[in-house]
Amino acid sequence: MIRTPGWTTRGGGVPHIRRAATPGLVLPSGWLALVVIWQLVRPPGGGGGAGPRIATCLAFLTAVVWLVVGVRNAAEREVRRIGHIADAAQRVVLRPPPARLDGIALAAGQLSMSRGASVGGDLYEAMATPYGVRIVMGDVRGHGLPAIGAVAALLGSFREAAHDEPQLAGVLRRLDRALARHLRERCRAEHPACGGGEPESPLAEEFVTVLLLEIRADGDMDALNCGHPWPHRLGPGVEQLAPGDPLPPLGPFPLPAELVPLRCGRLLPGEALCLHTDGAEDARDAAGRFFALREALADAARTSPVSPAAVVAQVQRALLDHTRGRLSDDVALLVLRNDRVRVPAQPIGSGAAGVHL
Repeated sequence: MIRTPGWTTRGGGVPHIRRAATPGLVLPSGWLALVVIWQLVRPPGGGGGAGPRIATCLAFLTAVVWLVVGVRNAAEREVRRIGHIADAAQRVVLRPPPARLDGIALAAGQLSMSRGASVGGDLYEAMATPYGVRIVMGDVRGHGLPAIGAVAALLGSFREAAHDEPQLAGVLRRLDRALARHLRERCRAEHPACGGGEPESPLAEEFVTVLLLEIRADGDMDALNCGHPWPHRLGPGVEQLAPGDPLPPLGPFPLPAELVPLRCGRLLPGEALCLHTDGAEDARDAAGRFFALREALADAARTSPVSPAAVVAQVQRALLDHTRGRLSDDVALLVLRNDRVRVPAQPIGSGAAGVHL
C-alpha cells in the first residue's frame, strides 16, 4: 500500500489526516503565555502610569494577531497539501489521454460542479487495442465526490475488458457486471443490518449512461449506447451521429440477450469527433436558455485541420461564459481527430494493389 506523509490508516485501511506539528505557532503561543502570566502576577493597581498599561495591551494584541496569522497560514498549507494529494488521486482515476493514440489525435477536459474537485460523475478513456481504438464515455447518476467510486469501478473494468474482449458487446457486459458488483458493495457498506448477505435490489435508483465506440484501422466506427448522448462529427460542418435508438442506462435494467453494435459510418482522415456528457447540452444561463453546443462546436472547428485541444478549450470557455461559472452538472468532453493517412490507389501494373487506409 502506498503511504503518503501526513496520512495514516485506521480501522480497515481508512485514511485519515495525521496532525503535524506546527513549529511556526510555538513562538507566538509562548509570547501570548508570557503576556498572560505577566498580567496575572503583576501587582494590582501597580504604579507606572499609562505607559506600562499601553505596552502590555500592545504586547497582548501583537501576540493574538501573530497567533491568528500563524493558525491561518498553517491551515492554508494543510489545505494546499491535501489538495495536491486529492488532485494526484483524481488523475489516477480519470487520467488524461495521450496526445496521439494509434493514428488518432486526442484531447479531453472536464468541468466539475463540485468546488475543489476536478473529477465528478463523468468518465472517459481511450485505448489502442488489437481490435481498434476503443473509447468509453459515461455519466454516473449524481456528481461530485460520491460518484467517484462508480467511475473508478467502470474505468478499471474497461481498461481490462477493452484488450480482452474481441467483441464490443463483451466489453459492455463486463462494465455492467462491474457496476453491479460496485452497487452491491455500496449497499452492504451503507446498510450493515443486511448482515453481509446479498441485497435483493442494491441501490435501485443508481444508473450510468455509457457510450462505447470502436474505431478500426480503416476508420469504420461501431458503437453501443446505453442512454448516452450521441457524439458530433466535426468536418466541413457539424452533425450529430444518430445510428439508432440507445439501450437503457446500465444499472436499473438487465442488458438484452443479444447486443448488436450500431454502425456509425466512417471517420475519414482529417475529420474529428466530439464525445460529451449531457451536462454540455443541459447547461443553462440565468434566463434558462440551454447552451448551444452544436454552434459552439462549429465555431471551435472552423480552423483546418481541427485541433482537438483547441476545441475542448474553446467549448469549455463558452460553457463557463454561458453559465457564468455556475454549472448545474459535471461536463466532460473528448475530441479525437483521425490523423491516419489515406494512401492513394496504385495504377494497374505497378505491382501493388490499391490500398486505402
